[in-house]
Amino acid sequence: MNDIYIRIEGRAGRITLNRPAALNALTYDMVLAIETAIDGWRTADVDLVMIDGAGDRAFCSGGDIADMYRSGQEGDLTYGRQFWRDEYRLNAKLFEYPKPVVSFLQGFTMGGGVGVGCHGSHRIVGESSQIAMPECGIGLVPDVGGSLMLALCPGHLGEYLGLTGTRMGAADAIYAGFANGFIPEVDWDAIKVRLIEGNISALDYQIPPEGRLRAMQGDIDSHFSGATLADIERGLLSDTSEFAADTRKVLGRHAPLAMGCCMQIVRRLRGANSIRTALEQEYCFTHRAVAQGDFIEGIRAAIIDKDRSPKWAHARISDLSNDDVNNMLMPLGENALTWEKTR
Repeated sequence: MNDIYIRIEGRAGRITLNRPAALNALTYDMVLAIETAIDGWRTADVDLVMIDGAGDRAFCSGGDIADMYRSGQEGDLTYGRQFWRDEYRLNAKLFEYPKPVVSFLQGFTMGGGVGVGCHGSHRIVGESSQIAMPECGIGLVPDVGGSLMLALCPGHLGEYLGLTGTRMGAADAIYAGFANGFIPEVDWDAIKVRLIEGNISALDYQIPPEGRLRAMQGDIDSHFSGATLADIERGLLSDTSEFAADTRKVLGRHAPLAMGCCMQIVRRLRGANSIRTALEQEYCFTHRAVAQGDFIEGIRAAIIDKDRSPKWAHARISDLSNDDVNNMLMPLGENALTWEKTR
């Protein structure tokens, strides 16, 4: 498959996402290919798995959602649900993998890219790294296990990152727990050679350029500790600071239903360390997202028509009720996420 390059080199099983013109966006076939590879390497004579992306603009900008839009427009709910089931199974396997998984996160690592690149044991960032979970901007919740990562962030940073989709540079990604360490990108090729030899000690982390989030933690905790999304909005409205003004502007663009559900999922997971629990929670939303949520409209506004003017089901945060959130996150019964392969 031209979109992904999978091979064994020396002591390393190697996966290179190879769609640089599409910012290495993840297709369904790529998800299945990665899963097949790592399943085989569990018992193969390799010491570690190395994942990188072609080009310098992105490790992986997210899932390729054009097919989800087309199938959703045609009333087909099966494609998206199958994609998410299989993708989430891959995310769980990467999180639980018995061998070191080393990822090189240059440029954009967002959404589905976080699911591939940020669950392994050694997640490397460099000068160009920009990591984010921007799903609330397209009517979806942070998924691919990202909700667990948000729940484990310091204080209420997880709510802030999930609701705003804020991009994290190297230092911020390390602080938030999305990466392990910074290595200048000029050194990456030499380090990959050492990793191919099986030398995991080649990862010599250095001090990254200064980030922003640590200094913002007080403001974030003050505002994002609110009991409800409406409480957070009211607190921001009563604050005249630049932080509050900037944050209000971002929240005003995002889908209220997705933000309310994101906040609920993150808080349910706080203190947990189960990737599968997180993915099951996320799937309650994504299973319903095409038929009941704002996802199709979010894709239309951001990706298809690019008018950046989505008409959300709830025009304002104040229009969102607890029942709206609970209805999207109710248990799925016989449709609940399962972990066996179905195709």
